[in-house]
Amino acid sequence: MTGRRLTRSTFLPTFTRPARRTTALSLGALVACVSLTAGCGVIPGATGGSGDDPIKVMTWAPEDTNATNKPGMPAMAAAYARWINAHGGINGRKLKVLYCNDHNDTVYAAKCAQRAADEKVVAVVGSYSQFGDSFLPPLESAGIPYIGGYGVTNDEFTSRTSYPVNGGQPTLLAGLGKALAASCGPVSLVRPDSIAGDELAPLLDSGLKSGGHAPADDQLAAEDSTEYSAPSERALQAASKDPAKKGCVIPALGDRTDTFMDSFRRTRESFPSVRTATVLGSVDQTVINSTGGASGPYEGAYITGWYPVASDARWDRMKKVINEQAFGDNRIDPADAGVQTTWIAYTVLKSVLERIGDDDVSADTVRRTLDEGLKVSTNGLTPTLEWQPYHGKLASVGFSRMVNTDVTLQVVQGGRLVSARKGGVVDVTKTLANADVE
Repeated sequence: MTGRRLTRSTFLPTFTRPARRTTALSLGALVACVSLTAGCGVIPGATGGSGDDPIKVMTWAPEDTNATNKPGMPAMAAAYARWINAHGGINGRKLKVLYCNDHNDTVYAAKCAQRAADEKVVAVVGSYSQFGDSFLPPLESAGIPYIGGYGVTNDEFTSRTSYPVNGGQPTLLAGLGKALAASCGPVSLVRPDSIAGDELAPLLDSGLKSGGHAPADDQLAAEDSTEYSAPSERALQAASKDPAKKGCVIPALGDRTDTFMDSFRRTRESFPSVRTATVLGSVDQTVINSTGGASGPYEGAYITGWYPVASDARWDRMKKVINEQAFGDNRIDPADAGVQTTWIAYTVLKSVLERIGDDDVSADTVRRTLDEGLKVSTNGLTPTLEWQPYHGKLASVGFSRMVNTDVTLQVVQGGRLVSARKGGVVDVTKTLANADVE
């Protein structure tokens, strides 16, 4: 079946949307960008001394909100910059990282982008924001490339100034459906009752269909719910309809997944054969640890991610940098997909700046270098990344900028995330091409 073009939406690793504040606080003189500790907007330790003409970039992420918080991303950016600067910089120039808190708010997201333009940064790197429709237009107007966003919004896969390093939530759900098709009986999806949530079921179903499986039972839950007994009960009943096959319940509730599992554990006792599966961003190693590890509800669960498992040797260099430059900083978890995305995004930036060399470094030259077909190796953490010449195999379904359609299939064994298959990588290009999402 030919897929239909996706409308703009937000693929949310979390689905709690704070109110879009229009108070004098958010619209007035308060600057959206705040520092981690002091010196508004500059990550401490992430810049060289005065007069050294540093290369200026920005990383943004939400912090101190009631929804998603990603403090590890700017903290990883700071550690990366300190590491680069401690080893002579890039082409002899220091790297200066500005930080902006988007507060999970559309107004603040736009303010962050405007500040990036005002500061004349050469790129926004390794960042997270669910308001692509707010921050991308100012970046596009200023010609500032957005390298390695988290893949939260569909805008990141359509804007020509965006250079994503992963396939976002669409690849994770399509890959999960493909992986579960052969091993699960009835599948039940629990997802937010929201516009963004509406697109999750078709993406999962595209993967299930590729393996000859029936569509998932689609269970809706209020996106701001604090208790999930009712949707948990419904999902378990749907997943256990075929007593001859073990059914699977898939919570795709972002940061609310842990809350869902509290209810799920209580109601699951009557359905012992039902398994769970989910996507990275909803669950990571820290969540597995906090819910009981090997004795918790995720034992045996399949989880799709963008990158190799955190124990893979290909992450050793990142871990070395963290140990050297951010030892004891508990904001940085090497197993966190946000931290990993920031590392890969800065790897791309370093390759670009090294290609530019001693020539003028600007947003224009960074963007032009990327557009001229620069191939970036990430030491096997992703496929070789190249955005141009690239017209998008998935342009017909709204993902023209998606250049990495690989997902890794992981499983929880003994309370630890490990690779579920040899090689561990699934390409979901064909699966997504058939996603029936309007």
